[in-house]
Amino acid sequence: MSRRSVRISDLLRDELSKLIATQLKDPRINGMLSITQVEVSPDLRSARAYVSVFGNPSEKKSALEGLGSSSGFLRRQLGQTLHFRRIPEIQFILDESMEQGNKLLSIIDNLKTENFSKPDLDK
Repeated sequence: MSRRSVRISDLLRDELSKLIATQLKDPRINGMLSITQVEVSPDLRSARAYVSVFGNPSEKKSALEGLGSSSGFLRRQLGQTLHFRRIPEIQFILDESMEQGNKLLSIIDNLKTENFSKPDLDK
């Protein structure tokens, strides 16, 4: 990815996060949502926004539906703040990497406690 694409991706991620936190009033979108990454296409016509949502599967699905239905509003707001020639079409994708990382950390912690709790039989 070019430096320009990286800068635009970071800027879109920051602005989308601000807009979702401050201006969206959709009840399907709860407070436990974060934009983890944004990838823009080389021609800047489309963008994939990876979203981490904490909750059960139905809450995740409804949050993605809420974001999808508000994508037009978000594009208009981005157009007013960013002043790009073209604001990309935004596709929201569920990112479960944080939850998978938490699961791995808990497994590692369980293994550590099991190793420390076993008595040393060699003595």
